[in-house]
Parts: sequence; structure tokens; C-alpha cells
Amino acid sequence: MGAGSARGLAHIGVIQVLQEEGIPIDLVVGSSMGALIGSFWGVGLDMYLLPRLLKELNFNQFLDMQVPGMGFIAGNRMEEFIRVLTHGKTFDELKGKLVVVATDLEAGERIVLQEGPVFQAVRASISIPGVIKPFTLNNRLLVDGAVTDRLPVSVARELDADLVVAVDVTFGEHEIKIRNIIDVFLQSISLLEKQIHETRVVEADIVIQPSVANLGMTRFDLIEEAVTAGREATILNIPKIKEALNL
Repeated sequence: MGAGSARGLAHIGVIQVLQEEGIPIDLVVGSSMGALIGSFWGVGLDMYLLPRLLKELNFNQFLDMQVPGMGFIAGNRMEEFIRVLTHGKTFDELKGKLVVVATDLEAGERIVLQEGPVFQAVRASISIPGVIKPFTLNNRLLVDGAVTDRLPVSVARELDADLVVAVDVTFGEHEIKIRNIIDVFLQSISLLEKQIHETRVVEADIVIQPSVANLGMTRFDLIEEAVTAGREATILNIPKIKEALNL
């Protein structure tokens, strides 16, 4: 499940439909927002209750602003929110296998996380460079997984996945509207990674691309629209998935 900030809420709709259709999910590899939604799936949260819960939240309450050192947002409130919703579980305690992708800022390389507390790995994977303070884990300074692997298809391959269904919530044909500094950072990262991203899409067996290009990357208030887009795109691909699985 790929990065995409608020557009990544579409991942919830994707999981809903796969569960409704009896499609087994053996592994979720998530980058950035994909890692966050993947962690909620991993602990077994109700994917229908989750949108209602998120809709009631005021996302501004997670913006613990600070004098910029390594980021405008300290990220402590986000970290606590993730810890609570994932019940502080480790990867070994999850109901489903989850792998989180982050980026080692100093080494300039992709990092694959699948051990220890889940909330720490996810906190690292959502750390937008320059916006959210990097997270130090195992003596590494980690930032957003999207910096090195926006759609981690290759990680799933490396873990011997037979059928890889990639959920791409990043690019589209709609005009991007830049409204604030976070949009600037997010769009810059997206553009830098676009060519590599397109190559990774091709590497997947099946690609689900929810129509979320018209949703701003910081519009976390448009949860229903994002979830619906995820559902619609997945429903269109169910015949392909069932055929590939001989269901």
C-alpha cells in the first residue's frame, strides 16, 4: 500500500472490499500512509468503524508545532495516537503480517521494518522531511518511506509474495492545487519520485488506482470520499484478483 498522505485513506476502502469478497490478505507492505492504514489492519481494527472514528477527529490536535529544528511538527502526539490504536503491539503480535518501509536519511537508503513496536516503525514511515521531525530508531535517523519507495512492490517480491496487488494513491490527471507549505513538501517529493514510481507500478501483478487525484494531500476531512474511491477502484479489479487466485 503506497504513500499519498490524505489520499491514502482510500486504502481503507480497498481493504473493506477485499474482506467482503473473501480475498485473503497474507501480507501488507506499507509506505507512509500505507504503513499507517496497514498497521490498523494488522491489529485487526474494524475497517468500517475506522472511517467513522477518523471522521470525528480534529487532525489539527496532532500538530504539536515547534521551533523548526528538524521539522515544524514534533510528531509526539501522532506517535501516541498510533501507539493507542495499535495497542502498543509488536510486529510479532499482529493478526496479519505487516512490513513497514521507511528511509534512512543519513545513509540515503530504504529501510524495511518488521520487528519491535509497530507504532515506532509507522511513526518513522510517516515523517515527511522538513515537516515532521525524523524518528530515531535503532541508531538510524528515519523519515518518510515515500522518499525512497513510494509504492513498495519490490519489498513484497523480496518477501516471496506470489501475487502482488499494488494500491497506488499518488498520481492522477487532475491539476494539483498547492495550498500550504505541507502541500509544497508533499508535491515536491512526489515529483522527484514519479519516474521511479511508474516503473514500480508496472512490476505489480495487479494495480488498484483509486480516483483520488482531485483530493488534496492534506484534506484529511474528505475521509468518506477517499474511502469510496478506494472501494470503487477495488470492485473494478475483483474479477482480475479472483481469476489470478483461481477463486
